[in-house]
Amino acid sequence: MEMIMNSKKQLHQSTDPLEKIRLQCLQRGVCGIKGFAGTFHIMDDNRDRKLEEAEFKKGLSDYGIQLTQNEINDVFKRFDKDGSGTLDFDEFLLGLRGPMSKSRLNVIQQSFRKFDKSGDGVVTVEDLKGVYNAKHHPLYQNGEKTEEEIFRIFLNNFDTAGGLDGKVTLEEFENYYSGVSASIDSDVYFDLMMRKAWKL
Repeated sequence: MEMIMNSKKQLHQSTDPLEKIRLQCLQRGVCGIKGFAGTFHIMDDNRDRKLEEAEFKKGLSDYGIQLTQNEINDVFKRFDKDGSGTLDFDEFLLGLRGPMSKSRLNVIQQSFRKFDKSGDGVVTVEDLKGVYNAKHHPLYQNGEKTEEEIFRIFLNNFDTAGGLDGKVTLEEFENYYSGVSASIDSDVYFDLMMRKAWKL
């Protein structure tokens, strides 16, 4: 809740359009950037991870991001580095996440490696077995969901909206934790929280 209030206050003071997008995403909570990424994944029909200016504007609008036309043009030009008329989505996401210290990125990557039991760079239901105990989940205990369904619910926390495929990539994991990171001021506390959560 504090992150949402701080984002609202900072939004009124910000003059940087990219920062305005980031703050508007964070007003949606820790999953705001993840949800925003999902909006763009849906729009990327040919899966080349690039967006044309019209798609970019539509994605901003669909997610409820409010910017002036000049601000939209500024952000688009900032990430259309080669002047091709397309925005590289991965570069845009890196810029949007905001700066995370090396120590935060390191502990996020350590957590992902622990999560990714097979070591193939993608977390699946099979990777969860032995790492996450679904039998303690209330929906499993009351018989509403199977163990497999609980695993999928857990993975959907990290998976990109609109692309719920039961697999989580490092990018999706980092997108999720970029929202969490934005809500925690101290690197030490973030590191402690991650180590406890993932038993590192």
